[in-house]
Amino acid sequence: MARRPLPRILSSGSAQIARSREIARTAADSATDVLHPLITVSRGLRKLAATARAKWAATPKERRGPTLLLVAACVLVVALMPYGPLLALVLLMAVAAWLGRERPVVRTGPDDAEIARLKGLYEALVPYFSVPEDPAPLFAHGGEWSGAFEEYAFDEDGRLTRLKIAYPPYFTDGEPAARARIEQLLHAKSGRGREYRFDWDEEGNRLVMCVLPALPTTIAAQRFVTVPGETVLGFTDADAVQRTVPVVSADGTEDAPAVIWRTGPRSTEPHLLAVGQPGSGTTSLLRSIALQALPHGDVLIVEGGGTGEYACLTGRAGVLAVECGLSGALSALEWAAHETERRLVAANRARQAGQPVPEDTRRPLWILLDRPSVLGHLAAADGRPDPQELLEVPLRHGRTAQVTVVVAEQFDSAETLSEAVRAHTRARIVLGPAAPEQIEAVLGARPHTTPTPEVPAGRGYARLGTGPVLRLQVPTTPDPYDDATSEAHRRAVLDLLPERSAVTAPAAPANPPVVTVKAPAAVTVQDAATVKTPAPAVVTTQETITAKSPAVVTSQDTVAIKAPAPAPAPAASQGTVTLSATVVETVPGAAPEPAPAPRSEPDSGPAPFHAPVPAEG
Repeated sequence: MARRPLPRILSSGSAQIARSREIARTAADSATDVLHPLITVSRGLRKLAATARAKWAATPKERRGPTLLLVAACVLVVALMPYGPLLALVLLMAVAAWLGRERPVVRTGPDDAEIARLKGLYEALVPYFSVPEDPAPLFAHGGEWSGAFEEYAFDEDGRLTRLKIAYPPYFTDGEPAARARIEQLLHAKSGRGREYRFDWDEEGNRLVMCVLPALPTTIAAQRFVTVPGETVLGFTDADAVQRTVPVVSADGTEDAPAVIWRTGPRSTEPHLLAVGQPGSGTTSLLRSIALQALPHGDVLIVEGGGTGEYACLTGRAGVLAVECGLSGALSALEWAAHETERRLVAANRARQAGQPVPEDTRRPLWILLDRPSVLGHLAAADGRPDPQELLEVPLRHGRTAQVTVVVAEQFDSAETLSEAVRAHTRARIVLGPAAPEQIEAVLGARPHTTPTPEVPAGRGYARLGTGPVLRLQVPTTPDPYDDATSEAHRRAVLDLLPERSAVTAPAAPANPPVVTVKAPAAVTVQDAATVKTPAPAVVTTQETITAKSPAVVTSQDTVAIKAPAPAPAPAASQGTVTLSATVVETVPGAAPEPAPAPRSEPDSGPAPFHAPVPAEG
């Protein structure tokens, strides 16, 4: 049986009803807009009436009569004033309009989702903050969470950003293990991926947890405003340190809170140890320290990795050497040990004589050693001493001799560090992602924050001596020769590098001595003067000179001999030469310059650092 179409009035009725509703809604909105001032004034008058009724109800009965008399007198005065009623009406409408205005709704408490989160956190803390013997427990299953959580704040996503907890006095807040369990629980329940700081108030039995903002990574290498002997390791939270340093970042000029490391004779932390994961930024830290040390001292760099991360410093003024091989590293560190001893001896003699310390012993010397475990492995395979053994003298006596040692190593090779390095590096830095146990093993104390699993390069923790553990962000100091470095960072590093020093050979003496020979004589070059002897002799290199004048010829003077061709003579066992000379005239030359500091060579290690200059002639 075929269906019949519905009547037209029924098929078009729903459309007419919807259209009518839309017209009524539009008319109501228009009327509301037109009558909005009247609605506002009416709402204000209603609030004024309610306030007057509440005041009248709160007035005692014995004071209602005088109150009515006072109000009537005020009304009479207003009525008798010129334009009084009109002004009173205008004032009444203005007050009513002000009280009747629409105000944004201010939330005074958490919503349902936040209340559920707080209840769940309260129930999770019950096993840790309660004991069966407590007659009135602050934490109990099904208890009231508002008594334990005094302050709380949430972000736009409904996650906790701040929480103040009151815990019972019998909780063992002095034990690190008990505190670590609470911090781990709060970190897990409040949301992972963020860094939380926990402040324990043992006296008031309060725990404050707050979310820390990420440290800025926009500060690149630059010339920081510090005095000689101060090094900026990085930047931290504003409330963690008392000193700020003006810096130029990507966002402009600002005052950033800096972690300042002080070195020198009065420093309590003269040496530094940095440990991190591969790619965590330990090499950038050493580059930053080297750039800050070069204006006031000399730098000796030993790179165990051999990746060429310090090639930009090779040949620069103030850079004594950049060694990557085992032989060069051993020679450089041996020279550093001898230099430390020399400075100690010179300073001791000057103090005993009542004189100021020599200038060459007051210029700071920085020894930067990156990845010593690699060099130690190569030395063990080659049967040579570990380079860390040569650091014992600079580490023990570096503070007095103005020698500072900075060692960088990775976590997987930290156990290969020598006992001297562990004992004398009181300034410690941990970079990159690390477990709290690893951070505590290096710094000697747990941080007050929860480490995040993913951090940018140069982010970590620092502790100077027995001070607090501070968050740290190292200034961005990449290798300018790396293709992955941005142009702004490359230019920032290159601008800080000193000029390349020209390597020149030692200058010859200005006035070389001249020796005139007129008769056979025995001559060697040890003490020279005017020699007169008629007896023939043989010239060797192991005999002495018989001198009759006070002039002295040292082993470093150049000797020129003027004589006729020698006559044939029998050869000696050590190679002898017969000269005809009677008079040896010697003119002393200028004193030679001291041996230069070690220079880095690409093919071989540096020459011996304190070797005497061989005699000529």
